[in-house]
Amino acid sequence: MVAPFLKWVGGKRQLLDAISSMKPAQFGSYYEPFVGGGAVLFHLQPKRATINDANAELINVYNVIRNTPNELVEDLVTHENEADYFYRIRALDRLPAYADLPAVRRASRLIYLNKTCYNGLYRVNSAGEFNTPFGRYKNPNFINAPTIKAVSKYLNTPTIRILNVDYEKALADASRNDFVYLDPPYHPVSQTANFTGYVQGGWDEDDQIRLRNVCDELNARGVKFLLSNSATPFIGDLYANYRIHTVKATRSVNSDAAKRGEVDEYLICNYG
Repeated sequence: MVAPFLKWVGGKRQLLDAISSMKPAQFGSYYEPFVGGGAVLFHLQPKRATINDANAELINVYNVIRNTPNELVEDLVTHENEADYFYRIRALDRLPAYADLPAVRRASRLIYLNKTCYNGLYRVNSAGEFNTPFGRYKNPNFINAPTIKAVSKYLNTPTIRILNVDYEKALADASRNDFVYLDPPYHPVSQTANFTGYVQGGWDEDDQIRLRNVCDELNARGVKFLLSNSATPFIGDLYANYRIHTVKATRSVNSDAAKRGEVDEYLICNYG
């Protein structure tokens, strides 16, 4: 029952077998600085882990599930699968009072919107406001109490840390033989394929170069890393000094429908 509680664009459920087969046979602590929906974390379920994400609303959900799962389920029950209600809830982050909304209500809102919005697409505009439209699903499962409680039990493992900091800071204490899985915003395969709507701003080539430099530092410290990214010449050149494996994945975020479907992706590591 320990499984992702959100649908997250770029989620790694379909690559779990490949990632599992490539993880180190032995490692110390586990780090996932771009945790997203947590598919890899919940599949591996390491006993010592540091997870992090730049999305403060997402990390609030993780903390609420860990600390107050029963209160979260009670709040989720109050939501309605109805368009006018959806847009009222979606509009809350446009209001000055949103900052004062209790953590449980904010977490409940995000899960509800994620499960009822179009295609489960978490996306914010340049002001950081959720802007995906209503999905019109008949019976969306936005309560899912068994999964929330199972994830809560796992996250209460004493040696699991949950952070909301810059990814490099989250990796600051990773040491020799620790294992880092990196799932950053992907480098676009084309201009129309670019999607960086998880948080305000986005990633460009300079961000990808900075991440490669962080990987170089991890490698120098003896930290094992596995990184996923798009199979583009730019990424291939960046990580030419490491082991690059090509895998197939199905992706649906592209404004050009003809470019949706099965695509090549890279899994890159610094160990044999």
